[in-house]
Amino acid sequence: MRRTGSRMRRQEALYGYAFISPWLIGMLLFTVGPLLASLAISFCKWDLLTTPRAIGTVNYARLAHDAVFYRSIAVTAYYTAVSVPLGLAASLGLALMLNCGLRGTTIYRTVFYMPHVLSGVAVLLLWRWLLEPNVGLINTLLRTAGVAHPPGWLTQPEWSIPGLIFMGLWGVGGGMLIFLAGLQNIPETLYEAALIDGAGPISRFRHVTLPLLTPTVFFLLVMGVIGSFQAFNAAFVMTGGGPADSTRFYVLYLFQNAFQNYEMGLASAMAWVLFVVVFVLTLVQFRLSRRWVFYG
Repeated sequence: MRRTGSRMRRQEALYGYAFISPWLIGMLLFTVGPLLASLAISFCKWDLLTTPRAIGTVNYARLAHDAVFYRSIAVTAYYTAVSVPLGLAASLGLALMLNCGLRGTTIYRTVFYMPHVLSGVAVLLLWRWLLEPNVGLINTLLRTAGVAHPPGWLTQPEWSIPGLIFMGLWGVGGGMLIFLAGLQNIPETLYEAALIDGAGPISRFRHVTLPLLTPTVFFLLVMGVIGSFQAFNAAFVMTGGGPADSTRFYVLYLFQNAFQNYEMGLASAMAWVLFVVVFVLTLVQFRLSRRWVFYG
């Protein structure tokens, strides 16, 4: 009987591995394989045309003395520090408005979420026209409102990152839906108890809504930081890293080293530095989450 049971378990295990084998093969070929290959390439000099040549840690040493490398980290960190909290606040604000039981909530939810699923390049080209300093719609409206010298979006270094952050608010619909799901998962009895105790709207938000939303905030915060450190499309399509390297994000500089300068070894080293930075930041967020995330 035991032999029969063990034979059946082995057969079930084989069937299970057979069913997931396409995923396992794809994982090995398209994820694990390239990861290991990039790690090996980071210790080589390779221009994509000749045979890779091992050079040890030279690529990492070059990064340690590369001023543009540090500049790209600073630009990315600035973008992350501003865009992530602002995006969270905008998403939460929209979710709170849609959670008030307004008529047409389904329509509003669809409208706010739609930019999140539109084609990225098409949206970026649209925003490049909107933010054009001379004939763009935004500056035209500002001049009509009486602003004599509107900002030079994407053309002045001090306004380039704020312009991209402002544009990023266009896609907060994804976070809005997640916040909305979190809000609708809060038991109504808690609000009723707080109301009986005399809590006003602000007090209910502070002591009921916000604590129970902390898992949602934490999830969006982690994903937002990871995503912002991989910012690439906006700068590549709209600014090319300018003006004056003010939008040369880390991944854009990585791309330029790999496919414009043909320094694939240096680019691979940058990729692994990025992995370590994002991993450490994520680990720190998980450690700090114990102090402020409440799992009801």
